[in-house]
Formats: sequence, structure tokens, C-alpha cells
Amino acid sequence: MNATVTALDFAPLLPWPAIAGLAGLALLATLAGAAQRLSGWIWRGLVVLGIALVLANPSLVEEERDPLPDVAVLVTDTSSSMEIGGRTEAAAALSQALRREAETDPLLDLIEVEAGESADGSMLFDGVNAALASAPPDRIAGVVLVSDGQVHDAPGEPSALNVDAPIHHVMPGDISAGDRRLVIEEAPRYGIVGNTVQFTIRVEDDAIQGTAAVSFRFEGGDPQTHRIPIGRSTRVEVPVERRGPNVIEAEVAPGPAELSLINNRAAVSVNGVRDRLRVLLVTGEPHNGARAWRDLLKSDPSVDLVHFTILRPPDRRDATPVDELALIGFPVQELFVERLSEFDLVIFDRYRRRNIMPPLYYDYIARYVDNGGALLVTAGPPFAGPPSLYRTPLAAVLPVRPTGYITDGGFTPETTETGMRHPVTAGLDGGGETPQWGRWLRHIHGTALGGDTLLETPDGHPLLVLQRSGEGRAAIVMSDQTWLWARGFEGGGPYAEMFRRVAHWLMREPELDEERLTAYATEGELHVDRVTLADEAPPLRVTWPDGREDVVSMDEIGTGRFAARMAAEGSGLVRLRSGDLTTVAALGPINPAEYADLRPTADILDPIVDATGGGHYAIGDGPDASLPALRRTRAEADQSGRTWLGLKRNDRYIVRASTRTPLLPGLPAVLLLLSLLGLGWWREGR
Repeated sequence: MNATVTALDFAPLLPWPAIAGLAGLALLATLAGAAQRLSGWIWRGLVVLGIALVLANPSLVEEERDPLPDVAVLVTDTSSSMEIGGRTEAAAALSQALRREAETDPLLDLIEVEAGESADGSMLFDGVNAALASAPPDRIAGVVLVSDGQVHDAPGEPSALNVDAPIHHVMPGDISAGDRRLVIEEAPRYGIVGNTVQFTIRVEDDAIQGTAAVSFRFEGGDPQTHRIPIGRSTRVEVPVERRGPNVIEAEVAPGPAELSLINNRAAVSVNGVRDRLRVLLVTGEPHNGARAWRDLLKSDPSVDLVHFTILRPPDRRDATPVDELALIGFPVQELFVERLSEFDLVIFDRYRRRNIMPPLYYDYIARYVDNGGALLVTAGPPFAGPPSLYRTPLAAVLPVRPTGYITDGGFTPETTETGMRHPVTAGLDGGGETPQWGRWLRHIHGTALGGDTLLETPDGHPLLVLQRSGEGRAAIVMSDQTWLWARGFEGGGPYAEMFRRVAHWLMREPELDEERLTAYATEGELHVDRVTLADEAPPLRVTWPDGREDVVSMDEIGTGRFAARMAAEGSGLVRLRSGDLTTVAALGPINPAEYADLRPTADILDPIVDATGGGHYAIGDGPDASLPALRRTRAEADQSGRTWLGLKRNDRYIVRASTRTPLLPGLPAVLLLLSLLGLGWWREGR
């Protein structure tokens, strides 16, 4: 659509400042002549003006112009919150209306962009910036944002967008809808294992007051339900039970008005860390292995070791006066009654039953184990005889009963079939079916009563047995010759690594559990790992965030290890169960910002809309949404109304052809100036 336009144009022969300066000087001289009543000053003034016009070189320019279309930018929010109700259909109806307007108006182009979400929420202005980068800034007619208003990347200052055009917000969704929400206000990232941590939650519900039932679930276990007041911050205290991630889920019961139940759930992941470990080591008598134990435990900076060695038992008779002995009394009462619960691990190394401890104290230790404590016994010759610890109430938690026999002589410890699968002994350096380890020189015969036998003698007698007892754990080593590995005898063996694993298993480190289910999501895939002592892993039951359930078989990837991999989309918590084990995994962020509030709102975009002269339009749900009318407006006019939104006309064009006609051609201009000068001289001559 061409248009012809004629306009006056100047092509000065000298720069404009020079022309203005010369004309100014001549005009001053003319005015001076007028003030002195000199004859001919009028004609001289006309000559000066004529010269100025000639130097300005005026001409008529006739142009053939092609108007350039303006550009409307449509940015549609496609984040998850737009899937609530009929918001997507309402957004599609507005998009279709804007497309029809662009199709019927030859001077309007349309750029359409979809904006999605990230871990930080809805990224609407990522789409805005991408669209503006491809549009000429001086031809933008307007920016139309189709979103429920839950935007998480809005710029702090409207000027940051650098847009000289109205920005309109078209808001799908029911603005009067209510929704109950569970909000995590404050949550710690770390907690000490065995202690409790506090986090703060709040239930928001515009439709009702009072209390709401909130259930809490730890690592996918059974829920515990409590009632908390609506609209008020509530502090919740939960224990940190293990090292590593501890996921605590919270879910509020549905309210009378709900947009979605997805924001009725929230979760907290607390990374459990151990404080300094307190270990009590009691050596029954001096022997070569005592130093090996001490060196092993003292080499770990996270261990606080309390070590006692019985040098002179009360039943030993000699002539040395007690006040001359450089010994201290064994603090039995303090260690095994008053402060026993403060220790994470108790080790009896080659200990024999004496008159140092009354039988009741052994019962205290057994209860300590049943209540969640850890006990490790390294048996020496006394364990096979009358002073054996097995002849005390401690036998209730010991996994091996001595037979009374002792074998002295070299043998190489062997890993049992269970030991090949158990994380404590699986993969030990030099192990396997034919271990390349140095020999031990003594073992105490015994019968395993339960638990898991991980090491044994070549003729099948148990050497290392682990057992769960009540809430705690116990382990026993049926030899006092393990220190030979630490000394490198015949090449030694994995002394430090094996007993580090034993100690950590006793203290319930999750990566050493013989039955373990773990899962994590990365790059759109859910990874599930299962460790078991069984030959096959139970089927894996997966409950996705939307409630859908799948049953998946797991593939064996190593001895006692199974795995499953599956595509994972969306966000939220996935619950997994394999046999009696449960765990959870987070797809995306644990508490997505996108689901924090699902109600349509104009508050977030209001500063930008107001600063650019745009408008807010609530259009409702569904394909029959109440759409605003579309108008093309002048640049200086209002750009929005209650029922309409404006798209500015910028009146930009390109010139196809141009014709220039000078108004003062050279020869006529010279004749005109000479005539004016001649009239001036004639007037002065009279």
C-alpha cells in the first residue's frame, strides 16, 4: 500500500550555524542603517534574506512511501499453574483473537512466544526478552502477557524492559476462587543426627477459619496427624534419624474450596550430619591389639575416644602398696550408669568378667543396645571360659555363643556368601572367593545365634557376626588377632577399612545397611538402587506425584545390588516401596515455587502494566472467556480501557522513490538578488 507525500526540505550549501551567523551580522547592519534613517535599508535587508534563502537551498520533495507494519508481541504463560481449570483454553481464545486481528490488519505483525517454568518458578519475562530481541524497538505496538499472574522473574524496575509501548496483562482463571495452601516458612538445611530440628509451617485458607488436619510422614513411612490453626505460623519439631537427606513430608487435608490439591503438600529435606562421635573403648588387659584399636580410632578427627585399659584388676594380689601405684580407679558408676547413653559406640576388647562391674551393670549395657546403642566385642581366650562376657546379662544382645574351644594356629579369614553381599565386607581390598589377606593366629570357637556372619574360618566357624538387637546393633569378632592386619603381617589386610565400616554400620550409617532403598532424579530420569542380602529384589512400587502407580522390576547390577531407571517428568515427590522398605525422591525442587499459590493475581505485574499505560483484563476460564476488544490507537492517545486494549500505531515507513524540485534555481536567484541590489542603489542615489 503505497502513499505519495510532498514536503518542503532544505539542503543548505553551508552549515546552518554559518548561515545563521552571516544572516545575523547582515541583519544587525541593516537594523543599524534603519536606526540612522539611511535610504535603501529595506532593500538591503531583503537582499540579506534572499542570500540566506539561497544558501538554505529550499526544495520540494515528493516521496513514495511504503508503511511498515507495527509488531504486536504475544507472550503466553505455559507453566504448570496455567493447567488449573480452563486457563489454557482461555489463553488459547485470546491468542486466536489476536491472530485474527493481525491477519485482517496489513499494518500489524504478530510475534508469539511461549514462556515456561524452571526450578525457580514461572519464567514469563524470559519469553518477553526473547520476543523483544527479534522485534524493531520503534515498531512495537504493544506487548500482551497472557498469564495467571503467578510470575517469578518480573524485573524490579519497569524501565529495565526498555519498551516504548503498552504492556497489557490478560489474566485467565477465576479471580474469586479459593484455595487451601500449605506453606513452609522456615526450614533448616542441616541437623545433627540424634537431635531434633524445627521448621515453621502455615496453612492458608481464605474460605474458612479454625484448624486444619496436617499429617507428617518421614521418608515415606506411616503418617502422623495433628491439627494446627489456619493462618498462623506453627513450629514443628522432628528428629534427624540418619546421616544424609532426611525428607519430612507434610500434607494438609482438603479445604472447602480447592483449585488443586498439589499445593496442599510440602516437604523439608534436612541433611543429617553427625556431631563428633563418642566412643568408649574398654581393653580388658594389655595386649598387642590394644594399640591398633587406639591408633585406628584416634586417626579419625571426628571421633572422641575414651579408652580404659584394665592394668591391675581388684582380684590381683601383690605386695605393692596401692598409694604407690600410678593407676586410677575404673569409673564404673560414671561410665555405665550415669553417662552410658552419651556414647555412640561401646567396644569391649578382650574383656573378661571380673569383680570390677556388678552383673546389673551388664544389664544396663544390654538395655543401652536395645534402646538404640551400638556394641562391638572382640573376643579373646577369656570369652571361651568362665570369665566370658557371655556369662552375663550381656548375652541377650551377643550374636555368638562360645563353645569353649580355642584354636591356635594360622588361618586366612574368608568372606561368606552373605559377606559377599553385605556392604560392610563387600568389595574389601584383597577379598573375594580366594582372599589375598594375611593370616590370623587364633580364633575362638562359637555358634552363631542370629544376625549375619560375614567372615568365617576355612572350616566354617564364625569370625565376624553382625546383629540387630531391638533398636540398636551389636557385632562380635571371634579373634584377638585382627591387629596382625594393621601390622602388615604376611601382607596384612583391610584392617582400617573393615572396622571403619563395622563401626559405621553399628552407628546406623545408611550407606552400610544391608537392606537399603535409595532413589534420586536427574536430567528427566529417576534412578532407583536396591541393596539386599536376598538373591532377588522385591518388585518396586512407584507412586508418582499425580497419584499414578507403577510396578517395576529391578535388574541385578552386582552381587546383592539391583537398580531400575525410568523416565520422570513433572515435579513433586515420588514414593517408592520395595518389600518393607520405603523412600521418597524429589522430581525438581521439593517445594516448587510454581505451586506455592495457584490463585490468579494482578499484583505482581501491576507496576509494569501501570508504568507503560497498559491494562489488566480478567477473562475467566474456558474457551468462552470474556476477551477484551482490540483497538489500534494513536501514539499520543490512551492505550487501554476497561473493556479494550490498545495496540499503538507507530507510523513507520520506508521510501521507495523520491523527487526533489529546487525552489530557488541558480539563475533566477542571481537575477532576484541583483534586482534587489539595484533597487537599493537606485533608492540611495535619489
